[in-house]
Amino acid sequence: MNGLNLVLSLIASIAIVSGVSAPDNVSVVMVGDILLHTPVEESAADVGGNYNFDFIFSKTKDYIAAADLAMVNQEVIIGGKELGVSGYPAFNAPYEIGDALSEAGFDVVCHATNHALDKGKRGVVNTLGYWQSAHPEMTVVGINGSQEQKDAVDIVEKNGIRIAILNYTYGTNGISAPSDMSFAVDMLDEDKVKRDLEYAEANADFTIVCPHWGTEYLHGIDGSQKKWTEVFRAGGADLVIGTHPHVIEPVEFIEDDVPGHGNNHGGGDMLVYYSLGNFVNWTSGTGAGTCDRMVGGMAQVTLAKDILGEVRIVDSGVKALVCHVTHGHDGVAVYPLSDYTDELADLNAIREQDSSFTRQQCVDICNSVWGSNWN
Repeated sequence: MNGLNLVLSLIASIAIVSGVSAPDNVSVVMVGDILLHTPVEESAADVGGNYNFDFIFSKTKDYIAAADLAMVNQEVIIGGKELGVSGYPAFNAPYEIGDALSEAGFDVVCHATNHALDKGKRGVVNTLGYWQSAHPEMTVVGINGSQEQKDAVDIVEKNGIRIAILNYTYGTNGISAPSDMSFAVDMLDEDKVKRDLEYAEANADFTIVCPHWGTEYLHGIDGSQKKWTEVFRAGGADLVIGTHPHVIEPVEFIEDDVPGHGNNHGGGDMLVYYSLGNFVNWTSGTGAGTCDRMVGGMAQVTLAKDILGEVRIVDSGVKALVCHVTHGHDGVAVYPLSDYTDELADLNAIREQDSSFTRQQCVDICNSVWGSNWN
C-alpha cells in the first residue's frame, strides 16, 4: 500500500469509528448495441402495425433499473414510422423503441454510431425531437441539433458525483453530414476529444468515454483502439466503454503511471471495456461466427468519492448476456447467460443460421475473451 492509500485507509477507519457516514456510491451499468434488424422489428409489431419493444428487456430490466446510471448504445437512428421503418443496411427505428428504453430504466442513450446518418438530416432531427418531447429526462449524447450542443459536454449528477459522458464514432458509413448540420454527429476528432476531456476534467468528478470504434467481428483489440485508448487516458478519462465490433472484446484495467496521484489527471487509472458486443440483434449472418454476435456484455461499475473528494472505481465486473430469438410476436429477449438454459438454446432460431449455437458455446466465447472474470 502506498503512502496516500494508507492515509486514505486510516481516514476512512476514523470516519467509521466516529460515526461519520460513508461516501455515497454510484452504480453504473452499460449495455452494447441495439441493432433493430427487420426480424426484431417484425417481432415487436402487432397486426395493426403498432410497435411495443418492452418484451426485449423483460429479463434484464431488474439490473438496468437498479443502477443509479444506466447507459445504452442505440445503434440505429430513431426516425419514426414516417421515415419508413427499416433494417440493415440503412436502419430506421420506430419511436416505440425509445419508449421501451425509458421503461426499462435507461438514463443515457448513446447515438454516435456509424448508422447515425442512415436517414440523413431528417433522421437526426426526428430522433432529437422525439427524445425532447417524449422523454426529456433522458440524456442523449453523440448527436446534436446545433453547434452549441456539439460544443457542450454532458454532465450528469448522481448521489453528489458529477459524471461527464462523452460519445463519439469513428465514421458514418461514408455518409457526409448535411451541409447545414455539420455538427450533427460527434466524431472521433482528436482536437474535439481533447477539448471535451479538458472541460470534463475541470468540471466533473469522473469521466466516461463511449467510443464507437474497433473492427467488426474481431474479439481482439485493433491499432485504432490502442491509439484512442492512449488519447483518452492522457486526457484524464476514467472509464471507457466501447461499442461497434458486434462481438465482445477484453476488459483491461490500466494502472496509474504515477503512483500516488488521484484520478483527475492525465495518465491516471483507467478501466476499458473495449467492446460490449450486441445487446439486441437478429443478424442475417450465417455459418461460423454467427453465434458470437448473439453474446454481449453488461458493464457493471461502482464509483465512490473518498474522504479527500477523489472519485474512484471501487468495484467492477461484466455480466454475460445472450440474445434469444424465436419466430413470432414478442419473440426476442435478452437473458443473462447465467439464467440461460440448454433447453432455451435449443429453441433459439439463430440455430437455423448457425447450427453450432449452444449455451456452452456462448460460455466458451466468454471464457475465451474474459477468462473467468464474468458473471
